[in-house]
Amino acid sequence: MSRRRRSLKRKISPDAKYNSQLVGKFINIIMVKGKKSIAEKIIYKAFDLIEETTKSEPLDVFTKALKHIQPVIEVRSRRVGGANYQVPVEVTADRGLMLSFRWIKDSSKKRSERNMYIKLANELIDASSNKGEAVKKKENVHKMAEANKAFAHYLW
Repeated sequence: MSRRRRSLKRKISPDAKYNSQLVGKFINIIMVKGKKSIAEKIIYKAFDLIEETTKSEPLDVFTKALKHIQPVIEVRSRRVGGANYQVPVEVTADRGLMLSFRWIKDSSKKRSERNMYIKLANELIDASSNKGEAVKKKENVHKMAEANKAFAHYLW
């Protein structure tokens, strides 16, 4: 760990259409090889598709999906006396948000629909109704932490 001062958090600019920092961060997560305009197109098309199918505000569906996916607790590996223990730790808000972004991206890539924006829209709709692959991932993480609650005293 560095002995110098802590690095500063970069300020993420909000997106152009919805003026939301959450959507701006999500665009950066979806972006591949610096192609930000393609990532914006994917997300905006997905939001339009969400609006068509659910007849509700896509930003509300997005924030509801994030709320359902964001983990509260996770396990970290800890080495004590030659043995590795999975120790449950609370997740900070920033890390929880980044995990939920990553889980949405990965689970929508695994879906079998034709285009990425369709996959993303369907995954967000599923997550907002508390089902789908990303929600299962969060539940598995919580189950793992619950199962290893006995090792919580190794946290220091």
